Amino acid sequence: MNVFQMLYDFARPNRYKLVDKYILRDGKTHPLAILCPGGGHTMVCSFAEGVPFAKKLNEMGISAAIVYYRVRKKAAYPAVQEDLAKAVKTLLDNSEKYPVDPASYSVWGSSAGGHLAASFGTETMGYKNYGLPAPACLVLAYPVISMHKELTYKQSRKYFIGENADEKRESFASIDENVTASYPKTYLWCGDADRTVPPENSKRMDAALTKANVRHRFRIFPGVGHGLGLAAGTSAEGWIEEAAAFWLETE
Repeated sequence: MNVFQMLYDFARPNRYKLVDKYILRDGKTHPLAILCPGGGHTMVCSFAEGVPFAKKLNEMGISAAIVYYRVRKKAAYPAVQEDLAKAVKTLLDNSEKYPVDPASYSVWGSSAGGHLAASFGTETMGYKNYGLPAPACLVLAYPVISMHKELTYKQSRKYFIGENADEKRESFASIDENVTASYPKTYLWCGDADRTVPPENSKRMDAALTKANVRHRFRIFPGVGHGLGLAAGTSAEGWIEEAAAFWLETE
């Protein structure tokens, strides 16, 4: 773990920022992964789910960008969705600066960042609302999906919709209740030993994608907990290569 990166993530100003240093600039056009690290809507854990992912994707010939979205009291809907949309627009509208393929970009999210990435595929909170093209794929690692009290991560719910949100608001913000046939293809995984975000979140998302006939792949790994990033040394090791292959494979 990069201790300096971790300290930066904890201490950085609470505002939007796009980190583009992992865009490959070798004269070629590359697929683009836009990364939304987790952090329970209290911080953006790039040290675990941003920089390590970007470096690994670069090794595979994939460009990556990391989105620092607003957190805590600044994270209330639709702030974080606006931050992600701003990042997508910046990356896709500046072809001279960013040599990426806009037709094949993907959005990756982990934990609370997984909720953000997943929301980007919905008709209620997602790309259509911002006049943006659909991502070719969403990659969701141990994501927060539901905002119902008994299923969600408490801090994410508090900052995203408020502790006193009613059931209607919970349903609006629960991704599994807003999946339609137009939802992007999705790679989804979690561990069965996750004690932070209940695996039921991912199971419900899998069921919703199946019901809507959305092409997806769901993996639940034995003995794996929460927030493990690349998950080296666990049964989930290699998930990132599998996710990238699923995203880029031709149908």
